[in-house]
Amino acid sequence: MKKAEFESGAILDARIGRPLVGATATGEARRQAEEREAHILGDGPRLQPIELNEVSAGLLKILERMETVNGVLQSSAEGDRGGMQQLQAQVLADPEAAGSSPDVLAGLSRLPEIVLTMLHHADLFALHTDVGLQLLARGALSFRDREFAVLRIAWLCQAPYEWGEHVMVGKRFGLTSDDIARVISGPDAEGLDEHESAILRAVDELHGDAMISDATWHTLAKQLDERQLIELPIIVGQYQTVAYYQNSLRLRLHTGNPGLKAR
Repeated sequence: MKKAEFESGAILDARIGRPLVGATATGEARRQAEEREAHILGDGPRLQPIELNEVSAGLLKILERMETVNGVLQSSAEGDRGGMQQLQAQVLADPEAAGSSPDVLAGLSRLPEIVLTMLHHADLFALHTDVGLQLLARGALSFRDREFAVLRIAWLCQAPYEWGEHVMVGKRFGLTSDDIARVISGPDAEGLDEHESAILRAVDELHGDAMISDATWHTLAKQLDERQLIELPIIVGQYQTVAYYQNSLRLRLHTGNPGLKAR
């Protein structure tokens, strides 16, 4: 499917269209979401999750970062991730004892599928997660600016896993369904202020032209300092990469993640 013509910083997939502000995933929007998810998820994961029979160094690296991410995002024990935090803490406290416990290994087999899949390349996944942690925990951008940028690139990439996760993250930190609808609609949506519109337009420009235009940069610079201006394109690139590997590996949505239907 070809992308629509790039105009005024707005790039949209012809299949996605431009939902009205306040739209919910019902009717045609739900049908489009389900069609895209069927295309992405296909016949299931392209790489099978690793079956755990030991507590490897790679697993420990990922568990350490999961613990930090959960703390930063105030992640709750929901869906098929429920009850894992205590088990992760037990493993990290005494890896040797955990590795010799059949019960612990059986429990670890219930880790999110994304973790068990990315164990195929644990070192790379850990390093990539470190960049995400820098942006999430020690980033210069405000939460609202960051999540507007992450959600917009997730929507432009039509990435079900990333979109569903970050709608939940955004709601946890105060974004509303109207905010989500404006992100979907794009930089010209009614109800956005000049700065919010510029954040979304910058994402569209990066996605479509691999740079932020002078006009958009000038608007962003009214409120963002030098660190924040550097961080914005990096965070867009980080989460575009996440969308690439989640989509390409056909990672299934965990329980509680509504995918592209999330509002």
